[in-house]
Amino acid sequence: MWIDCHCHTKYSYDNWLEPVDLIRRAKELGLDGVCITEHYSYEASLPVEQVGRDEGFLVLRGVEIATDRGHMLAYGMQDDGWNIWGRDNYLPINEVIEHINSIGGICVPAHPFREVGVASLLHGLLDITGIAAVETHNGGNLDSDNDLAISAARHMTLPALGGSDCHKTIAVGKCATKFSQPVTDMASFIAAVRAGACQGSYYPGYLQLAQAA
Repeated sequence: MWIDCHCHTKYSYDNWLEPVDLIRRAKELGLDGVCITEHYSYEASLPVEQVGRDEGFLVLRGVEIATDRGHMLAYGMQDDGWNIWGRDNYLPINEVIEHINSIGGICVPAHPFREVGVASLLHGLLDITGIAAVETHNGGNLDSDNDLAISAARHMTLPALGGSDCHKTIAVGKCATKFSQPVTDMASFIAAVRAGACQGSYYPGYLQLAQAA
């Protein structure tokens, strides 16, 4: 099954993507699910979960955290109590990983080789411990940045995730993750990642639809 593991909607407050448009595009592409990772807040994505139920489509939820060494995708929290720092930006990366792990979640560096200013992870990824996987395929990246992430994940013997990092409808599903065991909720999602039963990729359904257009 295929899940786009890194999606944003208007609830990230940096775009105007309506959740229903995202979900219907994902269905059109043949995806089996999406994970909404709004910036800073887990609770912000709650309305999208309801849209998923209304549309009969699997919607999982995580959060994209802005650390002092790049962005981190986190999965498995229950509310915004995960944020014990009292701010949204430049959270200490090692403390973030340790805390998310302590509450039963997992951390995955997002687009680790994309330069996002002074707080970029880049090759520092190789020194990070406690992460569950690496986002090797990001739809907003240069292919060369993804290639570096693929090589790093292999070197670190970590599973790979893929996500579109969509902020508009046309970007949905450009990259996604192929899961080799069923994912029906966040618990099974995390179990699959921990088992390495996942592989980030450029999503074939996106390429096929683009070619047919």
